[in-house]
Amino acid sequence: KLTCVSRAASWLETNSCYRSDDYIALQHIPPVLRFLFRIHPFRRFFFQVMAPKGIYEYTIARTKFIDAVFRQALLEKYEQILIFGAGFDSRAVRFRDEIGDTKVFELDAPVTQQAKMDQYRKLGIETLDNLVYIPIDFDKESLPEKLEQAGFEKGRKCLVVMEGLLMYLQEESVNQTFHVIEFFAGVGCMVVFVYVRAEVLRIAGKHYGDKEIVDTVSKAGVQWSFGFKQGKVEAHLGRFGLMVVEHTEPEELERMYFTDSKGEIAGRINGAHCLVKAVKR
Repeated sequence: KLTCVSRAASWLETNSCYRSDDYIALQHIPPVLRFLFRIHPFRRFFFQVMAPKGIYEYTIARTKFIDAVFRQALLEKYEQILIFGAGFDSRAVRFRDEIGDTKVFELDAPVTQQAKMDQYRKLGIETLDNLVYIPIDFDKESLPEKLEQAGFEKGRKCLVVMEGLLMYLQEESVNQTFHVIEFFAGVGCMVVFVYVRAEVLRIAGKHYGDKEIVDTVSKAGVQWSFGFKQGKVEAHLGRFGLMVVEHTEPEELERMYFTDSKGEIAGRINGAHCLVKAVKR
């Protein structure tokens, strides 16, 4: 997938704006790509010509942003971390020395989790004893029941990560997900997530590269269903006892992560997505 490929290529970058820390992703991609991505002109060609505009930069910025929140939670001794739609997320491995006693719960479809565990075994990657996989069929199983059965404790200090999830859900499912978070999360818990701008779902073309990424997603046989309207995020989260502390749009991400030593923007970020960090009140 494009996310894994982008993270793998980013690990090989020498430019600090473009380099991120997901060394695990490199081991998940085919050997031929692993070889080609070590050639700088090929990386530039692949992501500037073959991929949607700014999606490489967006993936790098998103990874760095959520990594920073993850580290913050570990420094503040959060007791639990819940990763929705974890896929091949590698933070439970990359931050293993910092995780300590924090329990990490990864929630995803059984087939995806099995593929990940098989890949880890194949690569000889050891996982933590306090990493808990929660396989779930969202159409047939109760999310609260699955969390309780897995030992996720209500009211504990926790971090909830939803990196590539909400845009694929219907609005009712999005609200149900936030309701579950409201029920389980204690005061002071953090939630970090990505969302798609609602206008991109209606008429793409207003933001940098947004039409290209919408077309790419559609060609992959999936569909984005949910997006937040401009100015509505704070009020929507407030319904579930969450207060936004960071609401970061692509232009701000460019300033945060792609400002070079001369103070110039080194790369533009795809304009379809925004990042939010919120806390439970």
